[in-house]
Formats: sequence, structure tokens, C-alpha cells
Amino acid sequence: MRNLFHILSIICSTAAINIPITAQDKDASQYLREEMPREWAYSPVIEQILPSDDKWWDNFNDSQLDSLIAEGISNNFNVLIAIHRIKMAESQIKQASAAYYPTFSLNAGYTKARNAGAISEHMHSTNSSYFSTTIDMNWEIDLFGKITTRVKGRKAQKNASKAEYVATMVSLASEIATYYINLRTFQEELKVTRDYMESQEKVVKIARARFEAGLVSKLDVVQAEIVYYSTEATIPKLETSLSQSINALAILTGQYPERLRPRLESMRNQPDYHHLVPSGIPANLLRRRPDIVQAEYELAAYAAAVGVAKKDFLPTLSLNGSIGVAAHDAGDLFKDNSFEYSISPTLSWTLFDGLARKYAVNEAKEQMKIGIDNYNMTVMTAVQEVDNAMVSYTSCLRAIESYEKVLKQSTESFDLSVDLYKQGLTPFTNVVDAQINTLTYANSLIAAKGEALVALINLYKALGGAPETF
Repeated sequence: MRNLFHILSIICSTAAINIPITAQDKDASQYLREEMPREWAYSPVIEQILPSDDKWWDNFNDSQLDSLIAEGISNNFNVLIAIHRIKMAESQIKQASAAYYPTFSLNAGYTKARNAGAISEHMHSTNSSYFSTTIDMNWEIDLFGKITTRVKGRKAQKNASKAEYVATMVSLASEIATYYINLRTFQEELKVTRDYMESQEKVVKIARARFEAGLVSKLDVVQAEIVYYSTEATIPKLETSLSQSINALAILTGQYPERLRPRLESMRNQPDYHHLVPSGIPANLLRRRPDIVQAEYELAAYAAAVGVAKKDFLPTLSLNGSIGVAAHDAGDLFKDNSFEYSISPTLSWTLFDGLARKYAVNEAKEQMKIGIDNYNMTVMTAVQEVDNAMVSYTSCLRAIESYEKVLKQSTESFDLSVDLYKQGLTPFTNVVDAQINTLTYANSLIAAKGEALVALINLYKALGGAPETF
């Protein structure tokens, strides 16, 4: 594959750094280390589609698969956890936005005090006592946009949480579909194996009859039984794999296996593996991938954190105030002469803190560099996964075509060898070889069809959904 990206300068100097706060502010491709090739050209306007709306699995035309994925989306614990994280992010946005508003506090109390006369000018001690009630206010004015920058960072984190939720659903749907395909593949292999055991049992009877007639040695009977019992020995493993697939589907759909098993144990054929896959997939489909979207928003959040750290070098303007009443007797609290207030605008500016703020900015920038590297790695991994899935699917199609041919020839070879053996014109080893080869190629064909379906699932997952052209 051609070079994917061309080198760009990413990080600005410590004194000045210009990073977009949200993924929509600028084309995120500025962070790519190398330029995407033409077929993967970056497009900044992409609408992310939920898997439940996209429903790429409808292409398999299997109602049971549809219902399993619907149950998984509703019940899977990883999806529920992702939903809780979105709600947490929403609360964090509201928490950050609360800094736009003043803070009020109510204080009420009684004070009794004695001042030592030994430290006063007249050497007389004084006693005092009074009741007081005050409302205090503190309000930080967002003079330099520190609060706004922090809110934007929280919003980016929320969008990243949404992308994580979509990624969880994409992964869940693909896992359910994969285990479902594996289940149907094992069921077909089990059916084929049992069918071939019936054929092999007939061969055992033929060999035994010829031995009893004195036409062949007992070696033919033993060899026929070896083939039969070796085939029988593969059934427990297939049954175990089938049961494990059901157990995995149960976990993914948030239910216990015993509830799901009756629905899935009945035999069903594999879905159709023939799907129209375009040779050139545009980059905007690739950018629907939730992990790329998540990486973009995480990068935006890191950029916002750099902005917040840099604004700590600027002054803070706050408004502090207090209003209340105080009196020696509780009954006098609300008389005219008990009223008191204070207001004090304050501009505070930290001039030296042992370079703590400088190192905080450096830390934020390094975290942002990690985000940039993660974004580049995510994009490159996405391209690789799409390419691998497409290559795997086309390779499986070629393998299926070859297995269909060799199975046809192997079946014919088996029929011919059995006929010739009955006539005493060929040794029994030819029958044994034909039996083994036919079963092997039959299972290989079923496995290749299953692999083709899994490759399609991986392609849908790699693209974040199904292109309209599929």
C-alpha cells in the first residue's frame, strides 16, 4: 500500500500553541503524520450512525441473528456501562458550567467573646456577645475564558464517551454475529460428519461382507472401522464448540445459556456469504469508525486542557460579597441598625509558584502529544483492518470455489473407488483415502463459507457500518 500520510508539524512552541477545542473547529487531518492516499481522502463532515440504525446485519437475512443483536443492544452490560459513562460526562459538563454562576452560602450563629484587658490601652477586659445572619457570595468572572475552555473540554469528553458507546455497540453486534456464524458453521459440520458416518458405516458392512465371503483379509474391515470411529471421535469436539458458542451468545445478550439454548440448538444453515463489496471504499466511510471519532474528541479535550493550564498564568477576577444582620439580642436582628454588608472585587495574580504552572502546561502538552499519536495509530489501524478484511473476504471466495471443485472430484473418486472395490478391482486403501478426503474437503468448504461470513462481519466492523453500496 502506498504511503498513507505526509509529515506535518504538529506541536507548537511552549509560548504559543494553536489547537482546536472541538473536532469540528478544524480539519483533524492536520494531526495526521502522513497524508491519506486518494481513496482514503479525509472529509471533515461525517455523520456517525448508530449500529441499531445502520443494521448492517440485515444483509444476512437471518431473523434469529436480528433478534439476538437486538437483545444484546438492550441487555449487554458493556453497553449499559457505556450509557452510564455518557451520563457521567453530561454531569461533568453541567458541573463545569456551574462556574459561570455565583456561589451563595448562608451562615447564622451566635458569638460570645471576652477581650483581655491586659493587652488593651486602658487595661480593662471587655465582654461581647451577638447574634448574626449573613449571606456570602463568591463569583469568579470568566474574564479570560478559562471557564469556557474547561466547559469545551468537558463537552469533548462527552462526545468521546458517545463515540465509545457507539464503538461498544459496533463491537457487540460484530461479536454476536461472529459467534452466531460460528454456531451455524459447527452445526453444518456436525450434520455433514453424521451424514458421512452413515456412508462410512455402509463401507464397513461392505468390507465385513467381503471378509466373511473370504474375498479379502480382515485388514480391510479394521481399516474401515478405523475411519468410522475416527470420524465419530470428532463429534464431541464439535458439540463442545457448538455449546461454547451458545454460552458466548448468552453472555453477549445478557442472559443465561439455559434460556437461550432451546432457540439455537435447532439446525439452521449458514447465511448467504455472497455480498457485493466495492473495490474502492471512500474515506468518509472509514471515518465513521467510532474509535477514530473518539480519538478526535479525546484530542480536542487534551487541547482544551492545554488551554486551561496556560490560562492559569493570567489573573483571576472575582467578586466577593456579604449581606446580613447582627445584634446583641435576637429580637433586634431585623431592625434598621442591624443591617450590614460588604463587597470586594478582587484581582488576584500568582506571580511565582516555583514554576508549577509551567510544568503543568508541559504535562498537558505531553498528554496532547499522546492524543495525537493515538489518533494517528487509530487511523492507520483502521486502514489496515479494512484492507485485511477485504483481502480475507476475496481470498475466502476463491477458496470456496476451489473447495467446491475438489469436493465434487473427491465425491466422484469415493463413489468410483467403492464400486471398483466391490468388484475386487482396487485395494481398500483407495476407498479409505477417498473417505477421508471427502469428509475433509466437505468440512473445509463449510469452514471456508463461515470464514467468508466472518470476514464480511469484520469488514462491516472495520468500516463502522455497512456502506450503502453493499
